[in-house]
Amino acid sequence: MTTLDQKIAELLNNWTIDGWPIGNFVGVIIALVLCVLLCGVVGFEREWRGRSAGLRTHLLVGVGSCVIMIISIYGFPYFTNNGTDPIFNRDVARLAAAVVTGVGFLGAGAIIHRSNGIKGLTTAATIWAVMAIGLACGSFNFLIAIVVTLVIVFVLLAFKKMEQKISERNPLIVLTAPSDKPILGKILNVSQEFDCRPHGLSTELVDGIGDEKLIECTFQVVFSSGDGRLLEYLSKLEKETNAKSVKLLNNHR
Repeated sequence: MTTLDQKIAELLNNWTIDGWPIGNFVGVIIALVLCVLLCGVVGFEREWRGRSAGLRTHLLVGVGSCVIMIISIYGFPYFTNNGTDPIFNRDVARLAAAVVTGVGFLGAGAIIHRSNGIKGLTTAATIWAVMAIGLACGSFNFLIAIVVTLVIVFVLLAFKKMEQKISERNPLIVLTAPSDKPILGKILNVSQEFDCRPHGLSTELVDGIGDEKLIECTFQVVFSSGDGRLLEYLSKLEKETNAKSVKLLNNHR
């Protein structure tokens, strides 16, 4: 099956002026410009939200991937023994495979692990995604690159609200309180009052101000009904446990 992108590539390959084959050069320019536009859209969304990797990072990853894919296709000679039969076949996917691995390490650098959770996973995923867009543009699969970009932007914008709705029903809470109080019993009592179930509870002793010892409880709460009582629950929890702080890790209010 011949795709529309392949038809466009064939037309460009056959385009010559005074015997000079300029179609490939024009195709490379189109690929680079399209890559800048598409990766720029994804990078702008990350920049707008103030993420660690923004517009410039996404543009550089996308354009770099595009250039490597172009070099993989056109940058190595294609030797023949009699003008028709090749001595060897080029493997244009080798550099692309190396890009996939290399950008994976770059994306890992955008992930930040702190005591109150992990941040940057979505940004790391978008870095990996613009790499795929760059490879698609560099291999002249323009329609695939455009469709993938639209899907990525749709996921980043539309699914965020859906994620917020889900996290409201299942908030992940980090509560820090004095270690000399019966914290676990208080959490269970308050949860029972608000008809919710804490699970996955873990505790850790942490240092407070001076010689003060604190206990940090991390747990997820499942509300039986989405009645919007999360703020009331947190307020009651903070009051009953004399908490120093109560944080939400996966809620985006």
